[in-house]
Amino acid sequence: MKKLSKRAERNSTPAARARSRAKKRKKEAGIALVMVMGAIAILTVMLAEFQDETSAELAAATAQRDGLQAEYMAKSAVNLSRLLIASEPSMRKAIAPMFQLMKRTPPQLPVWEFSDRLLGVFNDEEAGKDFASTVGLDLSQGKNLGMKGGKYELVIVDEDSKINVNLGAANDIAHIRLAQEIMSLIGPPQYSPIFEQKDGAGQFHDRVSTCQAIIDWADVDEQAFNCDLSQLSAAQNAGVEDAWYQLLPKAYRRKNAPYDSLDELHMVRGVSEDFWATFIDPDPTNPKKRVVTVWGTGAVNVNTANAQTLLGVVCAGAPTADICTNADQAALFLTGVTMARGVTMGAPMFGNTRDFVNALSGKGQLGPLLASIGMKPVVFKSQTEFQKSITTESKMFSIYAVGVKKGYRRETRVKLHAVVDFRNAPNLSQPAPPTNPLAGGATPTPTPATTAAATAATSSAAALAAANAPSTGGTVVYYRVQ
Repeated sequence: MKKLSKRAERNSTPAARARSRAKKRKKEAGIALVMVMGAIAILTVMLAEFQDETSAELAAATAQRDGLQAEYMAKSAVNLSRLLIASEPSMRKAIAPMFQLMKRTPPQLPVWEFSDRLLGVFNDEEAGKDFASTVGLDLSQGKNLGMKGGKYELVIVDEDSKINVNLGAANDIAHIRLAQEIMSLIGPPQYSPIFEQKDGAGQFHDRVSTCQAIIDWADVDEQAFNCDLSQLSAAQNAGVEDAWYQLLPKAYRRKNAPYDSLDELHMVRGVSEDFWATFIDPDPTNPKKRVVTVWGTGAVNVNTANAQTLLGVVCAGAPTADICTNADQAALFLTGVTMARGVTMGAPMFGNTRDFVNALSGKGQLGPLLASIGMKPVVFKSQTEFQKSITTESKMFSIYAVGVKKGYRRETRVKLHAVVDFRNAPNLSQPAPPTNPLAGGATPTPTPATTAAATAATSSAAALAAANAPSTGGTVVYYRVQ
């Protein structure tokens, strides 16, 4: 009892009470500090999460904006390319008198080969300066020229300079021509290792079976085509098409319809990665080196085809020629074509198909020149039939356009691939056809019988006629955004 009384006495003093209050305040301050630190930690986590979400949304919105701008830059390049190709007949007409003085047919001008320079005025500042220095113009007085904050990269490929595998979807004569071209292309002995090794499925495919598979995929019948050149004829076939595709782990059937895209060739029997890299698309970064197409008109343009394609086409029409049976002559032909293209810098060498045939036969202006470098004349089985497989004018073009939008420490790229058909495109100087069915004739006198339904029908017919009218910019037959 005495101890308790002494303790109570001590606590009752002012100093004791002050110490007790100080201890209590210190405890309360510690609790408050813990609560503040907890609140700060929670707020920090929330702020970091909000910042991440906001940054992600901002980056996504910026990427979507830049992607849309880049896509429209690429679309601008496609439309400018169509305009450039459509203007070629007018350019050719302007230089026609000069060729007439030389008694030559004015050839098609490969303006698409110089699209990067000719259309540079509409590109970024650097390309505009390149264009100005090329043509000697001052662009400082121009308005609405060039692109701000981006550019486009453009490559135009002449699809008629390739071997068209969609000939397999045509008639028997086209089948034979395609078989001859394919076998001539893959026939040289240096390509034998490709056909002497297994593919990814562990199967062997020789030249004849691979050629047959390429044609059978696109033809409409169920008969296997025979690519054996020693037995090739319009009525020759190798029996019924087999069920090879249905025996694969993931079975599918032959299409028996035209190829829709070049990638579809990956599904064809015998088209291995080695075959693809050798005969179809040797350099994916440069589509001009491509040898095969699915969009061409069928005839190969001898002015624009590369050396390998030309050799295959020539050997299809003259399989016994020295350039087709002698490796040294073939190498001489490939080297000569490559050097000639380098000297002429893309200028066309042949005004018509007859000039090309005469040159290879040792005649004309170029024939003696080829003979002087050691190339032996080519004897065609039928010059008339061979001329049907070649041309000097292209109508199908692939436009590869890449829109590039520059951003902070990064850039957004959108690639477009459009294939345009100019076979029915009118010239720029040609007046547009009337879109109104009543245009060009006498205007009928309105009668009470004219009703709103008749007026609507006439408008619909006019709109349909306008939609189906050929465009000077060609017809887009393939379009892909990558």
